[in-house]
Parts: sequence; C-alpha cells; structure tokens
Amino acid sequence: MTGTGRGPADQGFLAVDSGGSGLRVVVGSVGRGATARRESREPVRTGERGIDAGHLMEQLVPLVRASMAEAGVDRLGAAAVGAAGLASLGDALRAELPGALEREFGIGRLVLAADAVTAYVGALGSRPGAVLAAGTGLIALGTDLTRWRRADGWGHLLGDCGSGAWIGRAGLEAALRAYDGRPGGSAGLLTCAEELFGPMRGLPGKLYPRPDRPAVLASFAPQVAARADSDPVAADILRTAARHMAETAATVCPAVGEPRVALTGGLFKMGDALLAPLEEELSKRLPRALRVAPDGDPLLGSVRMATDLATGSLTLPGDETMLCVLTRAGDR
Repeated sequence: MTGTGRGPADQGFLAVDSGGSGLRVVVGSVGRGATARRESREPVRTGERGIDAGHLMEQLVPLVRASMAEAGVDRLGAAAVGAAGLASLGDALRAELPGALEREFGIGRLVLAADAVTAYVGALGSRPGAVLAAGTGLIALGTDLTRWRRADGWGHLLGDCGSGAWIGRAGLEAALRAYDGRPGGSAGLLTCAEELFGPMRGLPGKLYPRPDRPAVLASFAPQVAARADSDPVAADILRTAARHMAETAATVCPAVGEPRVALTGGLFKMGDALLAPLEEELSKRLPRALRVAPDGDPLLGSVRMATDLATGSLTLPGDETMLCVLTRAGDR
C-alpha cells in the first residue's frame, strides 16, 4: 500500500486533470476548504519522449498562480496530477514533472496517476470495485485496494471493444454491407451514413487518412442507438457492445466481497438502447457487485488524491505505470 507523511491540515494542494480536451486545475486549502478552478482548452502535447512535461508546465504555471491568488493559498504542499496516456507515454513526465513542480511551487509531495485511476477515484473514492469508462474509447479499472487491474483501453484498431468508436465502426460496416448487398446489412444505417458522410464509395478515402479517425467513427454511434428500436441490426450492435463492456468490467472487478461498479463517460448518455442490455449483461457476470452512480469525474479524483496526500491518508495501491507517489526526504 502507498503511504505518505503528514502535513499541516490547512496546507494548500493542487489537483490537475490533463486529458484530450485540455487541462483542468483546482487549487485549495485542506483546512479552510477554499478552492479555485481554472482550465485550458489546449491538450498537452506528446512527442518522441511521450507526454511533454515542459508544455504541461507552460500551461500549468499561469493557471496555478491565478488559482492560488483566488483561493488565498500561499503555499502548495501536495499535488495530484492525472494524465491521459501516463501508463504508456509517461516516462518523461515521471522523470521531469516532480522537479519542475518543486522548483516552481515548492511542492514536495506528488502523486502521478493515469486518467483511468483518477476516473476510478472520482467515481468510487478509495473503495474496492470497478469503473468502466466509455466514450470514444473504453477502459475498465478495478482494485481490491491491494493492486490495480486494467482491461482494454488498447485503442480503436486493437481494442476499445464496445466503445463509441467500436459501435460507430460496426454501424458503418452494417451500412457498407447493405451498400454491397451482403448479408447482415442495414438499409436504415446506410441511409444515415450517406446523410452524414456522403456516398459510401468515398467513405474510405474520407476516413482512413484522418488523425481523428476514432472520433469520426464514434460520431456515428448515436445514429446506431437512434435506430435500435426499429432496426434489429442496430439493436444487435448495441447488445454486442454491452456484452463486451460487461466482460471487460468483470475482468477487473474484485472476486470477493461486495464490490461497487460504476459507469463513467459520455457514451452512457446514449440512453436505454445501450444501458438496458448493459445492465442485463452486468447482472449475469457480476451478480455480487453493487451498481452505483459515480460520485464525480476524474478532476474530483485528482482532488481526492491531492487532499489525501496532503493529510497523509492516501492508501491507494501503487503501480509502476498507473500510480506513483514521489516525496522529498523532508516531507516523508
């Protein structure tokens, strides 16, 4: 278990959520409860060395300075940074960010976490269970509070089974089957696809070269959901997506006790067309689990970890790639 030293109850903390849509920051004081929030719409760059720590700091410094002034925080003792891509692209960030935060703000205690971890902690806090996060992509994370287990999150070419990109791709495949006259096609989805993307013959040329291909695929997922009541092909796509999701959640969920399971992410806004088969599949695979609504988002997860770190009560399990705590000798 990861343990940390204790600090003053009223010390300042910094919480960061760095994702595909930009950077969100909360600065607060543990004792006084005062907080201030800022955000940047520019995503942190990645390069040959992975997540660019310098670019993160360029955006972070003015946001934090302004937030400290608003919250009346003079000193930051602890920080939690959740970053998309940390597990696979975080080597440079782990090496460079602690020193940069110490030089700029005097921060001596830092927890670095993958965005899946902050999503988990935002949803369930420090309780055993599993969180299924689904949007354009899909990943599940679970813990029994001794170790983390992750499943999927491998991207739209190799995985993300049941995600928005997966549903959209399956819907477009059904449209192309109808266009060709092959079995398993959907004339309704073909009509929807042509309205959105133009003639099917030109779809590969429009789709394959795009760097935002997963998002383009996911943009067709709502069309699949909209037709699920009247189109058996669309309904079957969503049932299959639900089965993939439940299998992924069951893979990471603790096998003992009564773990909690929460769903997070924009994909679940598609409504009952997806949620109804998903609840059925989860009941089959996780009969012991308690389905709960998430407490909050990944930024709340970062806030929870930062405040726990500041007060010496962070008890989440460490992980080489997904969650690490770094402290100065004098802060332990």
